[in-house]
Amino acid sequence: MSRSNDRRDERGRPDGQRSDNRNTSGRPSNNRRDDRGQHEQVNRRDVGYEIRDPRIPDDITPEDFDKGMSQELRSLPEGLQILVARHLVAAERAMAEEDFDLATEHVRAARRRASRISMVREACGIVAYKSGRFGEALTELRAVRRMAGGDQYIPMIADCERGLGKPQKALDYIRTIDTTKMLAETRAEMMIVAAGARGDLGELDAAIVTLQIPELTRLNPGDTRARLQYAYAMLLKDAGRANEAREWMERAAGSDIDGATDAEEQCSLMDGIEFSEED
Repeated sequence: MSRSNDRRDERGRPDGQRSDNRNTSGRPSNNRRDDRGQHEQVNRRDVGYEIRDPRIPDDITPEDFDKGMSQELRSLPEGLQILVARHLVAAERAMAEEDFDLATEHVRAARRRASRISMVREACGIVAYKSGRFGEALTELRAVRRMAGGDQYIPMIADCERGLGKPQKALDYIRTIDTTKMLAETRAEMMIVAAGARGDLGELDAAIVTLQIPELTRLNPGDTRARLQYAYAMLLKDAGRANEAREWMERAAGSDIDGATDAEEQCSLMDGIEFSEED
């Protein structure tokens, strides 16, 4: 499962508002695939009951495995490597189609066979996170950080605390992080979460100051810069600073190369123009 851009878009909404429409807020809609009910039966004597695995599409073959996946799974027996990798690829496909239930089945099938592989635990954490199961995601992502290290999980771990209704705990966790060697993109994502937590606590002015960081203008155009500028614009809007909010929302739209936010729609709304899905 890809390790890039595994972030909920609603981190770009530090006002704490969450929507069930993933296209604008990062929350999934429960679209189901036609093969949802097709399973393979696996008998597991160690648990004493029958587990039904989701069916893996026949067209997923070892040619679909990236090099990193193959390397991480090489400690498993060859046949198990292939099975686990196919489940992870199937989960990634399901995620792309926003079928989070099916993705969950695939990553859990992989976890039953390879719970000591950090990539598998990471996939479980990301799927749980994007599905809104923050307690489960927190457990998995903490485990991944212990197993593999790295800062890339920090924003998600903090956001899980926020998702569990614990914004102060999210801020306390962020304060423990040494950011001196952190990638600028990761730091920006972390500060979006911090601003969101401040917003959850009703500390709007502090939330605005939290996002007044160099990355606001220095990051290259792309998802992270767009989310950061979007979050800043929404905070300014909430503070009644309409002109500044419109300016930063326009910047967010210009930074948003791949449609990570609904910044263009927000610009239209700020201008008093009704947005049409057909536009």
